Amino acid sequence: MARESGDAGTAKASKAKRQRKKKTKENKTRTVHANILYDHAKGEENPNRHYANNKIKTTKYTVLSFLPKNLFEQFHRFANVYFVFIALLNFVPVVNAFQPELALAPVVFILSVTAIKDLWEDYRRHRSDKEINHMDCLVFSRAQRRYVEKYWKEVRVGDFIRLRCNEILPADVLLLSSSDPDRLCHIETATLDGETNLKQRQVVRSFFDLDCDFDPLKYNSVIECEKPNNDLNRFRGYIIHRSGRKDALYKENLLLRGCTIRNTEEAVGIVIYAGHETKAMLNNNGPRYKRSKLERQMNVDVFWCVIILLVMCLFAAVGHGLWMFQYGDKRPVFDVLSPEGTDLSPIMSAIYLFLTMIIVFQVLIPISLFVSIEIVKICQVYFIHQDMDLYDEETDSHLQCRALNITEDLGQMQYIFSDKTGTLTENKMVFRRCTVAGVEYSHDANARRLAMYQEMDSEEEECTSHGGTLPRRDSVTSHHSAPVVLRSQSTKSHRRTGSRAEAKRASILSKHTAFSSPMEKDITPDPQLLDKVNECSSQMDFMRFHSQPISQLPSDLSDIIDFFIALTICNTVVVSSPNQPRQKVRMRFELKSPVKTIEDFIKRFTPSRLTSGSNSSSSSSLITNRSSNKGCSSMLSSPSAESTLTKLDEEQPPGGLDHAFSPVPPCYDGKPWNLEEGELRYEAESPDEAALVYAARAYKCSLVGRLPDQVTVELPHLGKLSFELLHTLGFDSTRKRMSVVVRHPLTDQITVYTKGADSVIMDLIKPPNTGNSKGKRQKKIVCRTQNYLNQYAADGLRTLCIAKKILSKDEYACWLQHHLEAETAIQGREELLFESALRLETNLQLLGATGIEDRLQDGVPETIASLRKAGLQIWVLTGDKQETAVNIAYACKLLDPEEEILTLNADSQEACALLLEESLHYIQAKFLCSSTDQAAKALHANFAPFEIYPSSSPSSSSHTVPFMVHRLGLVIDGRTLAYALDKNLEDKFLAVARSCRSVLCCRSTPLQKSMVVKLVRNKLKVMTLAIGDGANDVSMIQVADVGVGISGQEGMQAVMASDFALPRFRYLQKLLLVHGHWCYSRLANMILYFFYKNAMFVALIFWYQFYCGFSGSAMIDQWYLIFFNLMFSAFPQLITGTLDKDVSAETLQQLPQLYVNGQNSEEYKPYMFWMNMIDAFYQSLVCFFVPYFAYADSDVDLFTWGTPITTLALFTILLHLGIETKTWTWMNWLSISFSIALFFTVALCYNASCPTCYSPSNPYWTMQRLLQDPVFYLLCVITPVAALLPRYFYRACLGTLFPSPVQVGRQLDKLPAETRRNILSLSRVKVGSPLSPKPPFLSLTKPSPKGCNKKDQRSFSSSKTSQAKKGPVVQTDEEKGRRSPLGPTDSEKGLSDLYTLVPTDVDTLPYTKDTPPPPPPLSGEPRPPSTKDSERLDKTLEPSDQSLSSWITSTPLLSQTDRVQLTLPPDGDSQCVKYTRTSEEGPKSDHTVHPAHRTEQVAQQSLHTTL
Repeated sequence: MARESGDAGTAKASKAKRQRKKKTKENKTRTVHANILYDHAKGEENPNRHYANNKIKTTKYTVLSFLPKNLFEQFHRFANVYFVFIALLNFVPVVNAFQPELALAPVVFILSVTAIKDLWEDYRRHRSDKEINHMDCLVFSRAQRRYVEKYWKEVRVGDFIRLRCNEILPADVLLLSSSDPDRLCHIETATLDGETNLKQRQVVRSFFDLDCDFDPLKYNSVIECEKPNNDLNRFRGYIIHRSGRKDALYKENLLLRGCTIRNTEEAVGIVIYAGHETKAMLNNNGPRYKRSKLERQMNVDVFWCVIILLVMCLFAAVGHGLWMFQYGDKRPVFDVLSPEGTDLSPIMSAIYLFLTMIIVFQVLIPISLFVSIEIVKICQVYFIHQDMDLYDEETDSHLQCRALNITEDLGQMQYIFSDKTGTLTENKMVFRRCTVAGVEYSHDANARRLAMYQEMDSEEEECTSHGGTLPRRDSVTSHHSAPVVLRSQSTKSHRRTGSRAEAKRASILSKHTAFSSPMEKDITPDPQLLDKVNECSSQMDFMRFHSQPISQLPSDLSDIIDFFIALTICNTVVVSSPNQPRQKVRMRFELKSPVKTIEDFIKRFTPSRLTSGSNSSSSSSLITNRSSNKGCSSMLSSPSAESTLTKLDEEQPPGGLDHAFSPVPPCYDGKPWNLEEGELRYEAESPDEAALVYAARAYKCSLVGRLPDQVTVELPHLGKLSFELLHTLGFDSTRKRMSVVVRHPLTDQITVYTKGADSVIMDLIKPPNTGNSKGKRQKKIVCRTQNYLNQYAADGLRTLCIAKKILSKDEYACWLQHHLEAETAIQGREELLFESALRLETNLQLLGATGIEDRLQDGVPETIASLRKAGLQIWVLTGDKQETAVNIAYACKLLDPEEEILTLNADSQEACALLLEESLHYIQAKFLCSSTDQAAKALHANFAPFEIYPSSSPSSSSHTVPFMVHRLGLVIDGRTLAYALDKNLEDKFLAVARSCRSVLCCRSTPLQKSMVVKLVRNKLKVMTLAIGDGANDVSMIQVADVGVGISGQEGMQAVMASDFALPRFRYLQKLLLVHGHWCYSRLANMILYFFYKNAMFVALIFWYQFYCGFSGSAMIDQWYLIFFNLMFSAFPQLITGTLDKDVSAETLQQLPQLYVNGQNSEEYKPYMFWMNMIDAFYQSLVCFFVPYFAYADSDVDLFTWGTPITTLALFTILLHLGIETKTWTWMNWLSISFSIALFFTVALCYNASCPTCYSPSNPYWTMQRLLQDPVFYLLCVITPVAALLPRYFYRACLGTLFPSPVQVGRQLDKLPAETRRNILSLSRVKVGSPLSPKPPFLSLTKPSPKGCNKKDQRSFSSSKTSQAKKGPVVQTDEEKGRRSPLGPTDSEKGLSDLYTLVPTDVDTLPYTKDTPPPPPPLSGEPRPPSTKDSERLDKTLEPSDQSLSSWITSTPLLSQTDRVQLTLPPDGDSQCVKYTRTSEEGPKSDHTVHPAHRTEQVAQQSLHTTL
């Protein structure tokens, strides 16, 4: 206790000093003290009291604030303010038109419906908050001197927290202690950045060397750090100890809220930021309120309604003033006096009447529209949720709709921005094949194994029907067949097992270790290579036994062993044992840190060390507790021992080998493996590393342990060997490689193993000396490897080269000196370390190369192809390196092998500007110019209205200049992108990018991603959608019009920020093409219908004003006026707005081109609003005057004439809805019947029971009398028919003579299923051209256009040659006619005017609302819009058929790749540009080294700048 009071005393003494300091730093830093020092102090003395607690609250309202706050928010809607104003105006006696209480009813109803919806949403947020706040964690209590369980919400800044394995962090914690012997703590950051791999965090330096466990009571330091901020990758501060010593704090010391502790039994830390001040919460700044495009258009029309209303009221007021004026001084008998009893002047009467008319005509502004839209959107979201096609059984996750107010925007998207890793790919890297020492091992059995996984996907239904498990197949070639076929624990196989519980268990298991599904782990070795590995290891075992030098081992075998050692140790993979899930094995005998000083180096490499047994003790150190691998199993293997011996044999004098080849190897503990403990788990930072380690393990070369200073591997026959790890030179994006420097346990040689991108490794290979056989062999290996690399790249595999280098002691000592200087430098440390790595990684010896497949998610290529056909532009923005990104882009069909690639890589702003300039010139030169300038001018003159897209449909996405999308791909890296997004260059960048069919931005930061989206959205005025799966995609998701998060294995940060969450990328196709299309179509039609309905009803009263001296009275009872919109006509349109389907889901997916309908806002154009208004006024005239003349000169009273008008208006409005409804269900019939029944029921009851409700008029028994009158029934038939004839006629003509693509789709739906399928598969129908005002439709027998001769036809389709391999190529109409001698069937004949045959790979590009759709495209088969056009085309292009074909076929054939090299001359020369055009045919026969990678070929095609 004495010490405690002493502590408190010191605390008080230093308090004054701190107060002074605090004032100066208040705005920059935060000071954190340990709370236990202030346990007994009063609350106000605790210096941490000002910081946020750990309770989080994401709700908007409290019980007290709900009503005022919610009303305040609702009154942001102009319409709501307007309606409340009208209702209040009705309380003023001079101008009131209805009973005030009655007029208030609709407004109150609407406000309450919205309030209830908001309350429900907020309650859901509250429940989620409560769940999080009541999670448990261990907090140190001074009173109990131990860690006690507390809720997360009770944690405070300054508390000590004990974290256990697999526990989620409750706050941002500074790591002070870890049970890990290396003082490390491993965390998984999936919830923050979507990455499932492990990150290492370090204990604060000053607590590193504690001998015992950390004791919070002894802690008395103070932490100064930066204020809370949202930068996940930055943390700066220092810790001040009692002695006054300061230690720096880095981001490596901070554990962030939401991460999960892995691989570490327990850790202790102090809370730095809590609750809403944590970095995770600061990053989650809630979704911005997004207003849909349709809502913005609608607001304009609401404004027009206000104008119409004011014009009508003004007209009535002027009419009333004039009418009063004509009486002069004689007041009419029925004149109403002012409240004071005096006469009103005509002007005052007119003003009062103006206000009265606003109340009477208020219905013109559709109050119920806003509530109906809310209800319809909620129903639409419900139905999207219920769609089983969007449910993913593997992850047991549905589509989530998190933003209710933008469903219709899904139907109007024009640009999609996608992340790559985890969004397009599964983030599962699978080892596919390799080449070692110039020999290729194709791993066919492994390829069959991977194919089997896909088969199992397709066979799932059969399997589940047969009891839910897969048959076991035995494989002769592979001992892996059982685990391969019975992948019951794989994340991919859950859907085959049938059991949900099993699926969940499997997904939990697979999440437990990143990158470790059976698909990735269970690699089937190539028999030939496995034999060589076994042969090599048995020879080495024999040599070891007989103490022979290893140099006798053939060099091809020694290369093989070295190759596998490199795969096993050249990485940062952490090994864990499964019996302590994701926890590191801790036993070790001797800890040696990596070489830190020259003295250290000298000590280690003295001769005595070579012969001493110290090596054996260190190398056996790891074995004790790690024997959880199945040692004898063929899955485990480790190449390193063999290669170590190889090296030893080649380089070491035989004298030093005595201990290495003693009968019992020093590194082998002699214990048998314990098979029951299961295999080791590998925790990799990237899936590539995991894939290579698992590949090595398949050849029995296993990584069994890793410490900061040594790596232990196990090799066949040789047991365990420990490599002393001297240095790890990590991967960086400039070097594009990683190296490890190790001391070989058998030869004591210092060896460098390097793996990296082939583009760099191949340049670092030591030039072979062709004078001797060894040199010739090396040259042959390099050439062959290069050819195999080209092959791998063409197959879309991620390629890595593996190389090694042996250092003499002198070379190492010399390099080490420089390296240590670099490590200790304060200024420019990164550059010095970079140079140091470059010095080491030279003159390498090539060992081989690997091909890894990043598994695309199922259905990605098909989805991208489908979205492309729907006119969507797809850009991929990824943080991955360029080579990888380009490979994946090819694999998922984003880039086409046929299209040219422009690669923009610049080192400076000027170079970037020049590159963009040249790219624009190149695009214009190649695609816009014909063989002569004159031809070009002719083209521009004749095709002003056209936009011709080589092999794609036209479109216009700009309201200024029409532009074209060419068969070009653009690849740009992060640095160049940073320059290109500069204010001065962004327009040029956009001009280049929008001319390309696909854009790929590599190495882009999260901020750059959002800037690209913002640039495209704001400059091109297009609708954008961003889709991603990690925290790095959050900013892009929030900036886009619609943000979609992938809720896969990648954490939830992206999902939290998104508007929609999907389990897989492929579901985007149905979400946009089907649900998006439907939501847009329904809402657009519903809004137009609402405007029509209200205008039509109000106009009835307007016509009556001409007969009542514009006095503001109505012939319709006020009950009907108030409730007509709210009750009688409300339900049918809600049903239609929720359930109407203009085209079936199947047709929408098979004809993606129909999506263009929404992109161009075809369903809701400004002119449609005015058409509807005119129609409404016409229909109201019919509904008013037919009864007027029917009852003329009769003795009916006002309401007996007004009630039929109301009834006829209701019938007309409901029939009108019937004409506009595309899909009839029993609910549509029911809702219409219900509306009519409700109207008559209310009318009969009201008329029977309310004789004096609203004196002086008397509605008593009105409806009852009417129902006995035959004239009433006659009116009910004649009037609606007369009112709706023009609209019906218009719709019929439009559908018959000028059908839109959507109407054609609807006609397809009406055909029998078989016929429809035949038509679709026959032609891959492209309905007209989605862009043509008048679609040219499919005729199976029409002759080809006369403007194009046969040569032209060939040239049109020549760019499609590659499709021959993929699917049936569509013939020209002539050929088709020849092919089908029987001619079309009747139903097909009927449709022969409706379809155009178009190649399947047609791409359309969105255009904005401002440009009218251009005429039909010039593409392969469709006929031109008219003969005139085709003649004009003919005339223009006659001078040169050749130029036409080269102009239209912009895409080179597959057999040759065009390369565009832009060379800039050295400074001083004039700035001219040379275009060199070459064609590369496959791999060349000579032995020169060609760039391997597909990306290298791309680079050859691409634009380079050499400054």
